[in-house]
Amino acid sequence: MTWWMYPILLAAGIGGGLVGAAAGVASLVSYPVLLALGLPPVTANVTNSVALVGGTAGAVAGSRAELAGQSGRIRWLGVAAVLGGVVGSGLLLLAPAGSFELVVPWLIALASAAVLLPRRPGEGERRDGWLLTGGVALIGMYGGYFGAAAGIMMLALLLALTSDSFARGNAMKNTLLGAANAVAALAYALFGPVDWITVVPLGIGFLVGGRIGPAVVRRTRPEVLRVIIALMGLGLAANLAWHAYR
Repeated sequence: MTWWMYPILLAAGIGGGLVGAAAGVASLVSYPVLLALGLPPVTANVTNSVALVGGTAGAVAGSRAELAGQSGRIRWLGVAAVLGGVVGSGLLLLAPAGSFELVVPWLIALASAAVLLPRRPGEGERRDGWLLTGGVALIGMYGGYFGAAAGIMMLALLLALTSDSFARGNAMKNTLLGAANAVAALAYALFGPVDWITVVPLGIGFLVGGRIGPAVVRRTRPEVLRVIIALMGLGLAANLAWHAYR
C-alpha cells in the first residue's frame, strides 16, 4: 500500500464512523473504498469488520448520556447479539456469501421502510421481550455474516419494539451491533484474511467518526434522521439489487 492511500482510508473511516453511528450504514462509505483500493471482496469485508471496532468504541463513548440506565438491557440483549455474531462470523468463514446476496436487498429495503413507521408510545420490550431478543440475535448473526445495513435493521427493530426515543434507540443499536461485530472481528482476526496495514488508518478514522456521530443525532430532529436513514438504506438496497440481479 502506497503512502497516499493512508489519508484516503482515514477519511473513509471518519465518514463511515460518522454515518454508521448516526444512521447505521458505515459500510456504505468504507467498503467501496476498500474495493477501489484493490482489496478482494472477502478481504475487504473482514478488514472492514475489524476496523469497525474503532467505530463502536467511539460511538459508545459518545452515547454515555443515552445509555445511562440501560445496563440491564445491554447485558441480556448484548448476549443475544454476541451469540448471533458468533454464528454469523462462523458462517462467513465456512461459506462466504453467495446466493444470499439475492435476498439482502429486500431485507435492507424492508428495514429502511420500517424506520419510517409511526411509533407506538408506551409499548416497550416488556411485552415483546422474546421477540426483541430473537430479533437482536438474528440481526447480530446477519451482521457477522454479511453486515450491509445491519444498523438500519437493528434500529428499525428497536424503534418498533421499544418506546425509547430515537437517540436512545440509536445508542443501543450502536452498542448491540458493536458487541456482535467485536466477536466477529475476533474470529476474523484469528482465522480470516485481514489486511492489517489497512485496518490501522481505517480504524482510527472510525474511532473519530463514531465519536462525532452521537452528537449529530442529539442535535438533529428524529423525523429528519429517519427520512435520511430510510433514503440511504433504500439507495443501498437498489445498488445491491442492481449488482445481484443484473
